[in-house]
Amino acid sequence: MKSIVILISGRGTNLKALIDAARLEDWPARIVAVISSREHAAGLAVALKAGIAVDVVDAAAHPDRLLFDQKLAQALSRHQPDLVLLAGFMRILSEDLVRDYHGRMLNIHPSLLPAFKGLHTHRQALAAGVRVHGATVHFVVPELDHGPIIAQAAVPVFPEDSESALAARVLAEEHRLYPRVVRWMLDGRLALVGSRVRVDVPQDQLLLDGIVKGVRS
Repeated sequence: MKSIVILISGRGTNLKALIDAARLEDWPARIVAVISSREHAAGLAVALKAGIAVDVVDAAAHPDRLLFDQKLAQALSRHQPDLVLLAGFMRILSEDLVRDYHGRMLNIHPSLLPAFKGLHTHRQALAAGVRVHGATVHFVVPELDHGPIIAQAAVPVFPEDSESALAARVLAEEHRLYPRVVRWMLDGRLALVGSRVRVDVPQDQLLLDGIVKGVRS
């Protein structure tokens, strides 16, 4: 059985969606640990309630980025994960750490990449006047919010939308999209081949699910 470690920094809503999916769908994997970059992240309580081990590599206590990454690498190695999932993890990882988990580290970002990288994506979307926004799951590479796109889910943007209203609509899709993509990975339906993503899922099923693959298989 494969092992998963999830990295968080905040509330843990995507974490809870992943935990729930693993339990309800009987994933062929176990979430062995949740590691937070913030000592008081609310997501730690979510993990503990689910009986999952927690660890903290506090960014505030390690202002030196290299030292933080060394501590995080040590924490990850203790759990020997087959798959590392970033779920609201608010740190830029070093090249060495990302390369150690090449093809085995995923992230979910609240925009339709490559649009609106970085923070405040919903604010950026509203300011740009786009009519469609959404979420992206991608493989992690050293460059922020880059990396081969695996799948995306889109939502409409309405003229009356506030930042919070748009964020809530996107978050609901994140909770649906991320567990689905992780399950593809666990079932061997997803692979990173060079810089391209191979997804072995029928296109008609993706359309029914409202999900768009990054690259057609």
